[in-house]
Amino acid sequence: MAERPRPYDYAHRTGVRRFGWDEIAAMSQELAERLEREQPDVVIGVARAGVLPAMVIASALRCELLAVRLSRRVDDEVRFEHPVWHVPVPPAVRDKTVVVVDEIADSGETLGCVRASALRQGAARVLSAALVAHSWAEPRPDVVALVSDELVVFPWDERILANGRWIPLPEVEAAIRAQQRNAEPG
Repeated sequence: MAERPRPYDYAHRTGVRRFGWDEIAAMSQELAERLEREQPDVVIGVARAGVLPAMVIASALRCELLAVRLSRRVDDEVRFEHPVWHVPVPPAVRDKTVVVVDEIADSGETLGCVRASALRQGAARVLSAALVAHSWAEPRPDVVALVSDELVVFPWDERILANGRWIPLPEVEAAIRAQQRNAEPG
């Protein structure tokens, strides 16, 4: 079996998949439909981008929405090999059925960390969900709208505001170049 790509190792993604806002809304609604039978009490969005589908799911299922923050990044730059907690899971999850939502399960580590923390806080049951998961994500989310090993570009990652101008996100441009270099023969 091939070694799993490391988080942010974009050169080893296969192709590029761009999503629009309408697709994100539809995928979030699909997750809500699939989670409805689980009757969650609380939806936890992993900030930043996991809060977007989490909000749709929590609103659709009429349950509480909470946010946590753990990341390998500081000031939007990858600095840590493993996610670091910034905003922990609150005690409000005790005795609740919880769904943890992120936009993507790359390695699966972030969702796994939040799940474990919610269980330590006394959650009765914890499920995980993501808009997209890579095939190598471990643990894999319980519910996922799409499994893809492509370089995934969400609408919020298309452009950033820099000095009053909208420009392509440099990380996405660099990821596409790295992927193209990796695909070149010899």
